[in-house]
Amino acid sequence: MNKLAVGFALAVRPAIAQTPITTNTEGLNAGEVKIPVRDGMLPGYRACPAKGRSFPTVLVAHEIFGVHEHIKDLCRRLAHSGYCAIAPELFARQGDVSKMSSVNEILTKVVSKVPDAQVMSDLDSAAIFAAKSVHADSSRLAIAGFCWGGRIAWLYSAYNPKLKAAAAWCGRLEDERNALTPKNPIDYAGALKAPVIGFYGGKDTSIPQESIEKMRISLKVVNDPSQIYVYPEAQHGFNADYRPSYNREAATDAWKKMLDWFKKYGV
Repeated sequence: MNKLAVGFALAVRPAIAQTPITTNTEGLNAGEVKIPVRDGMLPGYRACPAKGRSFPTVLVAHEIFGVHEHIKDLCRRLAHSGYCAIAPELFARQGDVSKMSSVNEILTKVVSKVPDAQVMSDLDSAAIFAAKSVHADSSRLAIAGFCWGGRIAWLYSAYNPKLKAAAAWCGRLEDERNALTPKNPIDYAGALKAPVIGFYGGKDTSIPQESIEKMRISLKVVNDPSQIYVYPEAQHGFNADYRPSYNREAATDAWKKMLDWFKKYGV
């Protein structure tokens, strides 16, 4: 399977409007790993505190751009906050998105061909792999998903009964169903096994506000503790500090809320 991208994915390089945040590896064990899966080895990136052991584990579900530099940096930020973070390359079988030059190419050639069942299994494998390290405590497991991965965070919270908490950043709640993606997050509103905190942008044109409100109501009806926050001035991908959509105020607030959420639920 493919290796991880070096730097940023080709499709986003022209869109970099500022200097991206770069988190150092001082005090961390961080780098590329190979995760055993049913049909081979999946590339991934892991970052954990260098000293100590049995840190809570956070699975990181990437954007449509794969595990490029931004996702690696998010893993390092989590590690500096006391987590063992691991981001598997969930598109590895379908293609190398880091070398594709447009979002449309990524969506049609790769993303549309990735089965939800495969993703759930790969996340399980990443959690199992992390558990074999002295650095990680898999009994305290969370997931953080960004953009495309935000939808995955909702799905995984309905899939894995061992998950303690989840954070979904701009994940779609409703979309077209097909054989590979048979259900949407909103279909699981009454069946989540872990509480989710969701972060959305009020100016996100790709996720209708009606869809967000519909999810809120669905969660309230079943007394689910999950919460959704909408930042009125934020766009889609407001946490992506390497893109023009970055909103520092919203991203900083949401990051703190995510860490507080994880701690509230024992992660």
